Amino acid sequence: MKVENIRAFRAEVPQAAIDDLKDRLARTRWPEKETVDDWDQGVPLAYAQELAAYWRDDYDWRGVEARLNALPNYLATVDGLDIHFLHIRSDNPAARPLVLTHGWPGSVLEFLDVIAPLSADYHLVIPSLPGYGFSGKPAAAKWSVEHIAAGWDALMRALGYDRYFAQGGDWGSAVTCAIGMNHGDHCAGIHVNMIVGQPDPALMTDLTDAEKLYLARFGWYQAKDSGYSTQQATRPQTIGYALTDSPVGQMCWIVEKFHGWTDCGHQPGGQSIGGHPERALSKDAMLDTVSLYWFTASAASSARLYWHSFRSFAAGEIDVPTGGSLFPNEIMRLSRRWAEKRYRNIVYWNEVDRGGHFAAWEQPELFAREVRAALAQMTL
Repeated sequence: MKVENIRAFRAEVPQAAIDDLKDRLARTRWPEKETVDDWDQGVPLAYAQELAAYWRDDYDWRGVEARLNALPNYLATVDGLDIHFLHIRSDNPAARPLVLTHGWPGSVLEFLDVIAPLSADYHLVIPSLPGYGFSGKPAAAKWSVEHIAAGWDALMRALGYDRYFAQGGDWGSAVTCAIGMNHGDHCAGIHVNMIVGQPDPALMTDLTDAEKLYLARFGWYQAKDSGYSTQQATRPQTIGYALTDSPVGQMCWIVEKFHGWTDCGHQPGGQSIGGHPERALSKDAMLDTVSLYWFTASAASSARLYWHSFRSFAAGEIDVPTGGSLFPNEIMRLSRRWAEKRYRNIVYWNEVDRGGHFAAWEQPELFAREVRAALAQMTL
């Protein structure tokens, strides 16, 4: 795959776009209040109105721009598509290359707080997925997980890293696993914080308490929380019209997941009727990501990854050295004996006591320690 035209990039949203957002927020047409006293029907009206008012009156997008622009940002044309990425070279002469990949509804912003601890020992490459953030929007239906993995492998080599490690969660986990499966000649090992596969039917008797909890958590996801994935996997264009036109729609589509997937005080098994997202992420942190999706109009283009690859998210066995870190409110948490059916060369495995789906964002110090511990078991 061809990589060309690597050049510097700065995030600069026009002031007119910020003014337009504030105007749209002021003119929101609201639905009636939910008929329950919790989040079981989605984001409660009162909280949606509170967050929208904060977004309109108090939130500062220029602050996140400044934070991004303080880092080395680039664009590279990968197989004809512009890919945005951060590239932080370590001062450590023994540093090893590591590519970090986010998921949905995430972005490179998830990794900002882990750059300092990880760049002490790793050269970091942090791309925005195709159709996400400041990356280009694919015009052809080819950017599957496998195609992205090939693009990341080509990008790493174009940057001078013939051997490297890969890490990811959510779609980043799928991309990272595809790198491990298909590019093991360059990828020396992977670490994932979303360990996806199928429980072995032969091991479904005598379940441990942890395995029962994992099944309850995933059962809740399938029964109550997976509607977004069905919509995005089948009709991404249709949902894109609504979310690209309504900032409150885009906000609630994303913030619902910050509530359901973070470690913010849920009941055992992951049911979302407990907890509040601000126990895990601040208003500003959530709105940083929501704003990035809004200003780049990436609702449809990000959702198309589900259309391409959702049904094959966990396909294929992985033979490269693998590290797995299980955070308690992850959507899917395979036990090690279940995971070994797919991940054939596990060299590191740990279950931590706090954190959720957005591990690097929620628990940056703990996440960085987990990545370090896993990659310490691997050699280039």
